[in-house]
Formats: sequence, structure tokens, C-alpha cells
Amino acid sequence: MRRKPIELAAVATAAVPGLTPTAVRSAADDPADFDSALLLDSEGKRWRVRSPQHAEASARLETEFLVLRAFTPAIRAELPFLMPTVAGSVRLGSLSTFVYSHLGGSTRSVEELTAGPEALAREIGTALAAIHDLPHSLVSNADLPSYTPNEFRQRRLNELDQAATTGKIPASLLRRWEHALEDVSLWRFNPSVVHGDLHEDNLLVEGSRVTAVTGWTDLRIGDPADDFAWLVASNEQDFVDAVLSSYTASRRDAPDQHLLRRAALSAEFALAQYLVKGIAAGDSGMVAEAEGMLETLAADVEEYGGQSISVEPLPGRSPAEAGVPPGAGVAGAGVPAGDVPSGTTADGVRSPAATGSASPAVTVAPVPPVSSVPVPAATVTPVPAVTVIPVPRGEALAASVGEASAVHVPVPVSPAGSEPAGDAAAGDTVAGDTAVSDAAEAEAEGSGTRSTNAPAPQTAEDTSTAAISVVDVRKH
Repeated sequence: MRRKPIELAAVATAAVPGLTPTAVRSAADDPADFDSALLLDSEGKRWRVRSPQHAEASARLETEFLVLRAFTPAIRAELPFLMPTVAGSVRLGSLSTFVYSHLGGSTRSVEELTAGPEALAREIGTALAAIHDLPHSLVSNADLPSYTPNEFRQRRLNELDQAATTGKIPASLLRRWEHALEDVSLWRFNPSVVHGDLHEDNLLVEGSRVTAVTGWTDLRIGDPADDFAWLVASNEQDFVDAVLSSYTASRRDAPDQHLLRRAALSAEFALAQYLVKGIAAGDSGMVAEAEGMLETLAADVEEYGGQSISVEPLPGRSPAEAGVPPGAGVAGAGVPAGDVPSGTTADGVRSPAATGSASPAVTVAPVPPVSSVPVPAATVTPVPAVTVIPVPRGEALAASVGEASAVHVPVPVSPAGSEPAGDAAAGDTVAGDTAVSDAAEAEAEGSGTRSTNAPAPQTAEDTSTAAISVVDVRKH
């Protein structure tokens, strides 16, 4: 049940003793979750009242109460903006209503923010960087959600499956989102502290300065791109570029190259989340509104390609059809075109137009064919096989030396007047072995051994063609 501003003023008096409202008006907030009002008391002080519409919204307010308590004075002093302080709360049934001390500044529409001075865009970028550079312990100590890149991607896939079961998501959008979620290279980022519910209604602005940031109900460690979704959804590229430039300069760690792609995906997927929330709440108005926005988005993507949300285009579609803007600065990097110097290609190579001089044409000269010189075949001369014939047992030698076998050695006969063959080949005989030497010489004479200048003919008994050392078989 929705509460009117005057009812919220009455609730505030119960939450903050001594509070006497003198004026009240409604305040911008998430209409599906909260009723909000701004109060002016008798002392001129301003207060903000937030009342949840259901149990889930009440739990978020209680979480915010814990978050704001975790922001110690030392941490708050480091931030370039103010944060709300809980002044009191009251429980109505199962829901808790909170009253906050009001902060200076006012909310502005997205159109007013994007049309504002560039200094305001820089202020927003600096505020985002300060949030994302908060220590992780702030979240972990408060027992708030924390996601690694892969866990965050899997969580999105689970939400996509849940949205698909409604049967109300156009098939083209389901394919588009699933393709981006399955592109693992898109989800390589350093997790940081994330506001989680950042949009124009949670920024208080005064002139060209961001005075305060409110709505800390969804603080977590996750993808910093989520806090850029509302900016990308504005379709004001110059404004987004200015915010991103200031954000990059202010952060301790450089943002990853696909941050804006994931932000665009988050902005589109928020429509599916809105649909699921409407169905869960049984709000036919929310459901009809979500269906209308989804159909419009699907038609825009079909006609114009939509914003680039993935590195690789959908199968069967050209990069232009898949949402890659023509003339984008860095292909697949999610970096605004304005961040890339004019005339620089996606890989950082300067084009001829950038250098101011035309590059000469490259002449490609054909390489003459290499003539092959025939190599003569190598002549292989066959080597005759060596026939090994066993040497017969010498009967005479066996009689003189017992059972041992004799080796038959032909001894060449020296011509007249020359030195004896035995002297010339003393190393080929065994000294002192008279019996063996005489037998060898007698057999050599009987076989008619020729001079060493001519080979001796082979006989049945003489099959050797070279001198063989005589071995004393009696010693073996």
C-alpha cells in the first residue's frame, strides 16, 4: 500500500522524538520499492523519509543502515561527497521506515545532467572513482555480497535463465544477451566496491558540483560497470566520455577496456530484471511497461544494431549489425572514440591521413622461379660377398699336438736371392713353435705356393687368400 507524504510525516515524528514537521513534499525514489518524502521542521532543518512497500525493500533499508554505520568518520572524510546519516527508524508491522538527515543539493533528470557543464560530468566521474576505490574490507566486514568476475557472470546467466522462463523476452534479445554473457574475454575485470543502485535520483547536485550520494542499499563487491549502466543508457556519448575520462584519471587502478560494453549490457538487462520483479509482485502495470520497453529495445537492435555489448559479433552478423558503432575508437575495447587520436587505427598505428603525407604505393615484384639443377645419381659399385669356408682339420698337426685343431696357413715362397719369407713376416708366426712352422712350410711347398707378387690359386686344401696369425692352440 502506498503512503502519502502527509502519512510519512506522521511516521517521522514517531521515529525521531521532538521532530515537528511544518512542510512536506514527495521525493523522487524507486517507485516500485519505496515511498519517500522531504520534511521541513520548525527549526528549519530538512529530513528525508523512506518507507518500504514490501519485505524485500525493507530488508534493503536495513542493509543500508548497516552500511552507513560501517562508513566511519575517517572514511567519510576521504570522500568528495557527503553521505546520509540515519536519524531514527520505526517498525510498522513487518516493515521498517527510516528517517535520514537531509543533505544539501537536489536531484536532476538525466536530460538535465547531460545538458549540464562538463565540470559536472567530471564531478560524477570523480565520485564514481571514489566509490570504486573504497576498501574491500568495508563490504566484507559488513557481511555484504562479494563476487569474483566468474561468479558475477554466472549470476547474470542464472538471472537470464529465470527471465527466459517468463516467455515474455524477445528471442533476439535472449540470443544477444546470452552471446555476451558467454564471451569470457568480456568478463576479465578487477572487482571493486560497487554502489549497486546508482542513478540520477541518488545524486544530489548543486550547480556543477556533486554534493551527496544516497541510496546505499545494494553495496557489494562486483563489477564496476554496473554503476555506469544509467550513464550508457542516456545515449549521450559526449557526456559518457567526459565522465569516463575523469573516472579513469581519478582511479588508483586503470579501468578495464570492456567496462562500457558490460555497462551497456547491464542497462539492457535491467529491463528483464524489471519484468521479473513485476511478475513476482503481481503488478500487471509493471509487467506491461516492461514488455513494451523490451519490444522497443528489440526493434531498435534489429533496425540499428543497438549498442556494442560483446567483443565478438553474433554468428552470421557483421560487426555493424552486431552493434559495433561505425568509426569506433578502439575495436572491442569499450573505450570511447574520443579517447583515440584522429587517424589512429584500432591497433594504434597512425594512418597516412594522420601524418599529413601520402604513403607511397608498395610495388610487389614477382619472384622468378628457381631453376632446379639435376644432381647426377651416385654410382654404387657392388662389393662382392665374402665367402667364408671353414678350414679343414690338419691331420698331421693333430697327430703332433694331440686333439687340438691346426690352422692351415699358406706361406709365400720368396724368390731366389731374397730374404726368407719367415724373416719378412716374423710378426706373423709364433717364435719357437718349430713343429707348427715346419708343418706350415712343408705344406706350403707341397701346394706350390707362388711369389707374393701373384696370388696363389686356391685349392680344396688351400682356401685362404690372406695370411692368418698362427695361434698356439695348445695354450687354449
